[in-house]
Amino acid sequence: MLDINLLRNEPEKVKKEIAKKNVDPKKVDDFLSLDEKWRVSLKAIEEKRGLQKKLSEARDIEAAKKNKEEIKSLEAQLAVLEKDREIAWIKIPNLPDADVPAGKDETGNQVIRKWGEPRKFDFEAKDHMALGEALGIIDVETAAKVSGARFNYLKGGAVLLEMAIVKYVFDVLTSEKTLKKIVKNIDKNYSVKPFIPVLPPVMIKPEVFKKMARLDPGQEEERYHLPKDDLYLIGSAEHALGPMHMGETLEEDKLPIRYLGFSSAFRRESGSYGKDTHGILRVHQFDKLEIESFTVLENSRKEQDFIVAIQEYLMQSLNLPYQVVAICTGDMGGPDTRQIDIETWMPGQNQYRETHTSDLMTDYQSRRLGTKVKRKDGGVEFVHMNDATGFALGRILIAIIENYQEKDGSVIVPKVLRKYAGFKKISST
Repeated sequence: MLDINLLRNEPEKVKKEIAKKNVDPKKVDDFLSLDEKWRVSLKAIEEKRGLQKKLSEARDIEAAKKNKEEIKSLEAQLAVLEKDREIAWIKIPNLPDADVPAGKDETGNQVIRKWGEPRKFDFEAKDHMALGEALGIIDVETAAKVSGARFNYLKGGAVLLEMAIVKYVFDVLTSEKTLKKIVKNIDKNYSVKPFIPVLPPVMIKPEVFKKMARLDPGQEEERYHLPKDDLYLIGSAEHALGPMHMGETLEEDKLPIRYLGFSSAFRRESGSYGKDTHGILRVHQFDKLEIESFTVLENSRKEQDFIVAIQEYLMQSLNLPYQVVAICTGDMGGPDTRQIDIETWMPGQNQYRETHTSDLMTDYQSRRLGTKVKRKDGGVEFVHMNDATGFALGRILIAIIENYQEKDGSVIVPKVLRKYAGFKKISST
């Protein structure tokens, strides 16, 4: 959520900025109206409590009893106001950064740069499903019988290739030597503190999910809820990594804190009816490597640039053509102040498709989570948070299978992954 002082002191600025995200500026007025009522109610309670002390000292039993009942009534009203005020508060998104391109939807996104050239095949290229089914490494038919639509089995070489990618990414992000090579194009003096590997839980409490700004009104339809336990399945490892320090005050010299989590992720894809139903691009369950980091405010933008550089290093090491895209104001997530995506060339679709995202949240999430940093000068403030994709494994498997296919239907394993996979090629023989 946004800083309360920003909302109270600069409401017109907030209105102007959230309008760029296609959010009704009236939400600011709605919040401020409730905030004023809440403050008036709080002041009335404090005055009544002060009076209660005086009445008790004067031993005016009847007046004290009556005053106590009035306090109870006001506290009940305050509780309702507090809840309504919080709901109104969380409906106001983070403000976009100054360099975020303006736009109403994805048509306003801007390509920043491209790397690599799409491969020109001297044979008719196939998509990942045609290749995967022929090789016996992707099976959606059996999954449909067992679990329903938009599920899949990965088998054989696809499984070993996924595990190879996971091990490779963990090796890169835990290597100070490799990170030092990557960071030199950002700032050679910037921290190359390695990422801590994490296998997080895949279930999360509703109240924690809300603190992550991932279960706000309207988002429930995308989530899988387990009513008996009142838990949700996470939609990304980031959802369980971000709360690891909720309610804590971290020491400045401990930052940045960086995590790399691997988990299965679960999404209903409720808003994508009829979209990407073919293959394993958009499914209900998939595996994902996710980055989460905590920094001081002056380093949060640089941290995002560093993360994007890591993503590009990984893509270039796999020799997959991609483009880096600045997501516009109308297409970015509510908690984001700046979002950068990477789209990878998919020969089977003859287009670039999103495989990575990098989200700078500033202190929008940490304010809800109560995650702070104690500065060296003694001051205390909310940390800044970044999250990003290491690899959405299903999507990167698609990219590898389609870009590395051979005329005979086999798939060559990228060189950097061969020592992890233990083989150079996936074939049907």
